Amino acid sequence: MDPHLLRTYVTVARLASFSEAARELGYTQSAVSQHIAALENDLGLPLLGRRPVVPTPAGERLLEHAGSLLLRLDAARADLARFAAAPRETLTLAAAPLALHPRTLAALPASGVTLRTLPRDEVPAAVATGAADLGLVDGLAAPSDPLRLPDVAPLTAARVAEEPLAVVLPAGHPLAGRTGLRLADLVDARWLDAPDAGFPLDRLRAAHGGPAGHGFRTALRHEGTDIRTLGALAAAGHGLTLLPVSLATAIAGAVAVPLSAPRLVHRTELLHTGSQPGGSAAELVRRLHT
Repeated sequence: MDPHLLRTYVTVARLASFSEAARELGYTQSAVSQHIAALENDLGLPLLGRRPVVPTPAGERLLEHAGSLLLRLDAARADLARFAAAPRETLTLAAAPLALHPRTLAALPASGVTLRTLPRDEVPAAVATGAADLGLVDGLAAPSDPLRLPDVAPLTAARVAEEPLAVVLPAGHPLAGRTGLRLADLVDARWLDAPDAGFPLDRLRAAHGGPAGHGFRTALRHEGTDIRTLGALAAAGHGLTLLPVSLATAIAGAVAVPLSAPRLVHRTELLHTGSQPGGSAAELVRRLHT
């Protein structure tokens, strides 16, 4: 399967237009049509309807494979390019919002750093494809357990920090006086759904271990990476949220009640490629590992 043809197909399917895909890719519309026809001929299946331009059932299935296939190819190209590249004194760090706690911020070099805050699921791909030199990811884990990361490329992950968790409640909430809370106590509560700034609700459901899709209803959805907004929404009573204790206790107008069960921590890990980082990247790795 020619990756150039596959990339054209993904673009056409995403834009639902041959002409728009041609404009984005810098091809003629005729060339885009030829790419799609060649891919369909290779696979022996129609992949796109023409009016309207929508994937066929086979095309939908191909899209499920295409993203990871193209990402792997981009990651391989970037990984090999590093062998010929000289160590850079500037550093691009991709980080999930909750991974930017005081220790990681204090470790950053005084200059020459570009910090990109991304949704946590995008950080590994940024490192793998060379869009970032290093990555900081976070998530829920049992104490001392590594995070489960997507298999986008050969990446090295190292523990940076672990911290207890707390449920953030409005000051007047009936449970605000508790000394600890279990997720089982909060299955029927209404939560803030903030997958990029906080923890996705499906991960809370998985940690609770109840029936699939059960509980942890969404009160309000926050689309963004701003943790301050997430905390303010919880303090204003728009829904509960779970945060590392150091952040939860600093939210004005809210109460942070420690999570007592299940036994989970907020874990932060540093990601880099298998090759040894150089320059500013090597210095940051050293600081975070000491």
